[in-house]
Amino acid sequence: MTHNPSVKIVLKALLLSAAMSSLAACASTPPDQGPSKTAATETQQWVDRIKVTSSPDEIVLAAHAAGLSANQNAALQDLFGRWMQAEGRELVVTTPNAAGAMGGQIRDRLIFLGAPASRVRVVGFQPTGPEDNAIRVGFLRYEAQPLKCGQNWENLAATRDNKAYDNFGCAMAANMAAQVANPEDLVRPRDMTPTDAGRRGVVFGKYRKGEITATERDQSSAGLISRAIP
Repeated sequence: MTHNPSVKIVLKALLLSAAMSSLAACASTPPDQGPSKTAATETQQWVDRIKVTSSPDEIVLAAHAAGLSANQNAALQDLFGRWMQAEGRELVVTTPNAAGAMGGQIRDRLIFLGAPASRVRVVGFQPTGPEDNAIRVGFLRYEAQPLKCGQNWENLAATRDNKAYDNFGCAMAANMAAQVANPEDLVRPRDMTPTDAGRRGVVFGKYRKGEITATERDQSSAGLISRAIP
């Protein structure tokens, strides 16, 4: 069998051309736009159309040298209740620099009511006038705007293209927007809760000693049938 050098040259040229074409195709491919740009399904498209707005829920307190008054304590308690119900993220105390001590009292009061210390922040500022010499305490409240379904209905019997009609998924997204406890969950995920360092230390301690790391079973949870007295 004879080998033709010209055939080898042609084959090498074809392989090189194919490789260059594939590289050019990869370079011209647009980057991934992500799920918010190109929805995977028609239902996801409707979920992306839910509009979530935010507005501050805050109270304005006058600065007192003697500290918080009874009315201010009651207003803080009501604000804390609304913050708990709305599952808010952070309580912000905006206070003039001259009333920094009262800002600390407000923070202590919110922590006493049950707010985690890491979620109560005090921000100081320099007032520009007498009308700006007040303390504001509040958080951001999120609200999901309702969707309007049932518009632009087309012929539902025309299924020759096997495509979903325009309103497919709108009712589900509208129910989600109306029932979600915290609409902020539709905007971004919640922060991860801290780990239980104490329990982790106990488990690792038992593991290093070669002991069983599972919790001991309580006899009351054995599920045995009680023996009734005849």
